[in-house]
Amino acid sequence: MTVSLSPPSAAVVAELEAELIDLLGARNVTSELRARERASVDGARMSPIITELLPLGLADLVALPTTAEDIGLVVAAAVRRGVPVTPRGKGTGNYGQGIPMAGGLVLDMSRARAVVEVGDGWITAEAGTPMVALERAAAATGQELWMYPSTAQSSLGGFLAGGSGGTGTIAHGSNHMGFVLALDVVLGTGSPDLVHVEGEEAHRYVHNYGTAGIIARATVRLEPLQDWRGVFASFPDFRGALSVLRELGRVQPLPRLVSADPPEITATLPADPAIAAGRAGLRMIADARTLAEATALIEGAGGAVEDVREGPQVVLGISMLSYNHPIEWLQKSEPGVYFHVEVSGDALVERIDEVQAVYEGGLLHIEAGHTVPIGMLAGVYRSPEQVTEGIAALGRLGVGVHNPHQWNVDFELARTIETARTTDPQGLLNPGKLNPDYDGPTKGAIR
Repeated sequence: MTVSLSPPSAAVVAELEAELIDLLGARNVTSELRARERASVDGARMSPIITELLPLGLADLVALPTTAEDIGLVVAAAVRRGVPVTPRGKGTGNYGQGIPMAGGLVLDMSRARAVVEVGDGWITAEAGTPMVALERAAAATGQELWMYPSTAQSSLGGFLAGGSGGTGTIAHGSNHMGFVLALDVVLGTGSPDLVHVEGEEAHRYVHNYGTAGIIARATVRLEPLQDWRGVFASFPDFRGALSVLRELGRVQPLPRLVSADPPEITATLPADPAIAAGRAGLRMIADARTLAEATALIEGAGGAVEDVREGPQVVLGISMLSYNHPIEWLQKSEPGVYFHVEVSGDALVERIDEVQAVYEGGLLHIEAGHTVPIGMLAGVYRSPEQVTEGIAALGRLGVGVHNPHQWNVDFELARTIETARTTDPQGLLNPGKLNPDYDGPTKGAIR
């Protein structure tokens, strides 16, 4: 479903602004330029390919509803006037999915952050609630989230609509299908009503950037709280960390995270006495009952346990050094030099030299996954064609690759297009992100 929209007229925007001020109050609606500019960018500068194309769009108006019900009212008001709506959580997405490419309204949901209820095995909260707030609310009842993103301040709605996994995926996998129990969504039909969906029906609105319906409230799965420890280890070289990563990911009870980097990446991480200089680093969120086994595995592979720490802030801190965060620190150390692609497979361990050699200056951040290792392969950026050619070369090595340098929906695209035919008949929900013929800024962007 490819929809071409003209920016809304100034008169239509002014009418919408007046209605939204009546609904939300003046402090929750703005057309001020600097506010519109801030709301029109995400973390896309992590991609040098997308950076070359910026700016990709500018909001005409920003609304900040404070409840799920107000989200419905705002979307309905915009849709009735034919104004595009781009949903936004905390703006931590990295690849342009939250940029308002057709202008219109940016729906900033960061003020709709109430934790509604915590039950046995579940928690319900509004879309703008930070994931770390959910984790704290769950812990107060002796429970914890099944998973949460490496950017723990990300919003619940943003994680479900845009993310694909996080801390906890060793046990539960890297998608949200078991995590999401129910959603209340707003459709692009002009109705302010929240539509409640559960189970398989709820999955139609996950990981597609709000293009079929905007998540206003969600119920996600909890599990019993475990006694976690943060384990910091180091190895003389990256091969030592790789040799034990998969075994560490299988100790029982399963760890929440096992994450490792070569010395070149470790050197760029925030200073910490437990992150040894000049050595490969490994960080683990381990059940306290497995510390002896984990220590034996690390030392048996020639490594050293630098520190073992406890407390929720330790677990959060290690999570914030997983997924693409180490690559962000690498990029900050040499601005404008590195790009990355998402990779997976046992070849990341078994053919590490070949994998890193695919790209100039290749460096791998790796994590234990649900079935196989996953990671981020960084390289020195030269051109979009270089990225595409490298993806093909990695495939020949048996590496699974996802090129993140694009903003189009690439999870269940056909299903989302079919759903949106009825849930967003005018194509007003996050337009520009649901193109069946899209191949991204580079060929091979969707794999």
